[in-house]
Amino acid sequence: MRFNRLAVCVTAGAALLPLPSLAMNVLLVNDDGLTANVQALRTALLAAGHEVLLSVPCRNQSGKGASLDFFKPIGPLTETCVGEAATVGDPGVGPIDGLDDAHYVDGTPVMATMYGLDVLAPQHWGMAPDLVLSGPNEGQNLGTIALTSGTVSNSQYALSRGVSAISVSADHHTSKDASFAPEVADLTLQLLAQLEARSLDDELLPDGVALNVNIPDFHLGESTLLPWEVTRFGNFEQMNTFFVTSLGDDPLAARLGLAGVDLPGVTFAFSSPDDATADTDPQSEALKLLEGAITVTPMQLGYEASLEESHRLSQYLRQAMQ
Repeated sequence: MRFNRLAVCVTAGAALLPLPSLAMNVLLVNDDGLTANVQALRTALLAAGHEVLLSVPCRNQSGKGASLDFFKPIGPLTETCVGEAATVGDPGVGPIDGLDDAHYVDGTPVMATMYGLDVLAPQHWGMAPDLVLSGPNEGQNLGTIALTSGTVSNSQYALSRGVSAISVSADHHTSKDASFAPEVADLTLQLLAQLEARSLDDELLPDGVALNVNIPDFHLGESTLLPWEVTRFGNFEQMNTFFVTSLGDDPLAARLGLAGVDLPGVTFAFSSPDDATADTDPQSEALKLLEGAITVTPMQLGYEASLEESHRLSQYLRQAMQ
């Protein structure tokens, strides 16, 4: 099966080597807007011979998950888009000047993905893309935080349309230093080449399966030394989110300028490998990433259980309802 071939391709410590790639029609999306990361990946994909349509949200939409603005007309812009993709007064949806086949949408990440699937791809290719590639995000999306991720939700939405999808997230430091973007792009292209080389029946991934890929912090020029691990969402959290009654009393919120704000809200705290207990899943993606690996987590559509688990639960529910 192709999934088993994937497991062979990215075993721990294995270096991915560039391989000749088959040309694909790629819809490139994200949730951060026109960032250095997404521009570097677009350039790398084109250089590798792929056709690329870019469709990104106008504004940074991190944490919006799969939200949609139903029946809300998208009017002219009231502020400039990230990366100056468009400026105040421009239409709410349109092409990005200076980039071929690149567009912005003043909406949520999934709305930008829908624009690519429903409008751009049919106009440009007359069919759905071969792959929806979401990212690279500026910040990792691991464990339960993926539920709020626009980067991951883009891939989930693509799966719902029957399109193969991969979400890629890099460390937060990539948002501060654009020199990291080409290395992140190269890592993504290496993974695509390996998947293409091992695919069967011209399918990059098995039906109904997408990938959640996370790249750890690395030093410039050393990304090729990172090991690759096939992982699970697991039960170790790098980022623990919680609700507080006073953001001003939360240390992280206070450092972000909310000291003295006596109002409720949501915050988070980071974990370290020392926080892991003996019963933590050793293949948890957050744990493996903190150990310095690039994590590759297969995921199914939405909250659908695996066929084996679904069968077991069906039997249990039938007995419970008798």
